[in-house]
Amino acid sequence: MSAPVFLAETGIDRVAPGDRYVLDGAEGRHAGVVQRKARGERVDVVDGDGVRLRCVVEDADAGTVTLLVQEVDREPAPDVVVTLVQALAKGDRDEMAIEAATEVGVDAVVPWQAERSVVVWRGERAARSRARWLATVRTATKQARRARLPLVAEPVDSRGLAVRAAEALAAGGLVLVLHEEATTALADVPLPAPAADGAPAPEVLVVVGPEGGISERELETLTAAGAVAARLGPHVLRTSTAGPVAIALLAQRLGRWGVDRA
Repeated sequence: MSAPVFLAETGIDRVAPGDRYVLDGAEGRHAGVVQRKARGERVDVVDGDGVRLRCVVEDADAGTVTLLVQEVDREPAPDVVVTLVQALAKGDRDEMAIEAATEVGVDAVVPWQAERSVVVWRGERAARSRARWLATVRTATKQARRARLPLVAEPVDSRGLAVRAAEALAAGGLVLVLHEEATTALADVPLPAPAADGAPAPEVLVVVGPEGGISERELETLTAAGAVAARLGPHVLRTSTAGPVAIALLAQRLGRWGVDRA
């Protein structure tokens, strides 16, 4: 069984094998009190930016766990960034979507106030809702044993999404709009070439609408800018399901799951 993952409260980029690392704060309490980690147990500590410390517990008390670092892994940044643009949805379906998308490997998520979104983020509610997204992504990152924490962007409306899509396309990326009436299968859409050494990674934006679907105006605006309308398969998926399924298919095509890029 893989070791549980804890997110570092401070930078760990200078830690080396043989060093001792003290896990404290909220993560230390979770390890020491909730999970009751004991001497000799394996633990991984990640910084959310690709660094992973593979450790064993030397000592643990109520809120502090002392770890002996055995290995340090540094996971390279993705050479193609996969971003889920998730429309706000009722009943926590948007949070379900970003949770599952994080588990299957998304690199970033963007909250989208679509024209047909029933849920509206304004004022204090927007701040509280984004904080829940941040917490959801953080928990899912640890559950999936990931070393990289997906970025949770500021929310955009449809006009802001059009700007975001144009920027991604201008930089050599791809914008996929999942739509049940699309005639192009996601599996047939050419993907951007991976970034060369030192070059910015191209971005694939995966746009998922709310329960009521993407409006014709939104679809026309995005496709006119160069986005590709794509379908996942023969069935219509919920807003909470479509994004994670698309991310999983893209992860496979990008070779993230041990499958050659296609």
